Amino acid sequence: MLKRRVINPLTLTLLLGMVVTTTFLSVPWWAYCLVLLIWFLITLGGSFFIQWNYHLTSLNSNKRTSQNQVSITFDDGPNSMYTPKILALLKKYNAKATFFCVGHQVEKHPDMVKRILTEGHSIGNHTFSHSESFGFFPLEKVISELVKTKSIIQDFTGLKTNLYRPAFGVTNPQIEKAVKELKLKSIGWNVRSLDTTSLSKESILKRITSKVTKGDIVLLHDTSDKTVAVLEQLLVFLQQKNLRSVTVDQLLQIEAYA
Repeated sequence: MLKRRVINPLTLTLLLGMVVTTTFLSVPWWAYCLVLLIWFLITLGGSFFIQWNYHLTSLNSNKRTSQNQVSITFDDGPNSMYTPKILALLKKYNAKATFFCVGHQVEKHPDMVKRILTEGHSIGNHTFSHSESFGFFPLEKVISELVKTKSIIQDFTGLKTNLYRPAFGVTNPQIEKAVKELKLKSIGWNVRSLDTTSLSKESILKRITSKVTKGDIVLLHDTSDKTVAVLEQLLVFLQQKNLRSVTVDQLLQIEAYA
């Protein structure tokens, strides 16, 4: 698997080697551009595809599990309109899930967070603002966002969250440093539903059910009726396949709270 700590020194070594080579051979300018382009594309992919574990290691699944378990996870809530519908479905089908909560949403709906916990689900940190530019935040601001959300959750629930899901799945060196400093566990996924896109609920459901197997982590969002509809059909499918959704900390056998 590609890693920043391998790719960066390798790229630098290659460029320096090309410079040295120019003392006795001609190296065309486009060769330098090609090396830099490849480096840029790898770094870009590593920043946006959390499964690459390019900048930091995220836990994306547990394929070693002997249990017929998966973990359904929800980002961007809690939401006063959709989270209750999702909780009702999870209860109906005796399923558990993990909700990665946005700090400013927790401030608006603290009772919903308490209900999530009361009903046996787990929660994690999904930044305070969920800003589209989060991937460009300096280290101090990244830490501030994560600490603020962690403190808000602790104030309302008494729990110190260990789990963190990067906003939009974006990672970079600043986020890596913040995760290490705050001793958080980065949680990714290996089954992405794309439920926030224009895809139909039928396409989203097929996208999930065509690939989900035991040990997988499924990414959904408690932010739309489309996701609610997909969830019910997914829970029926999991029952038919003798798969049970559990909290992500149970699937990964880690602690959700300090």
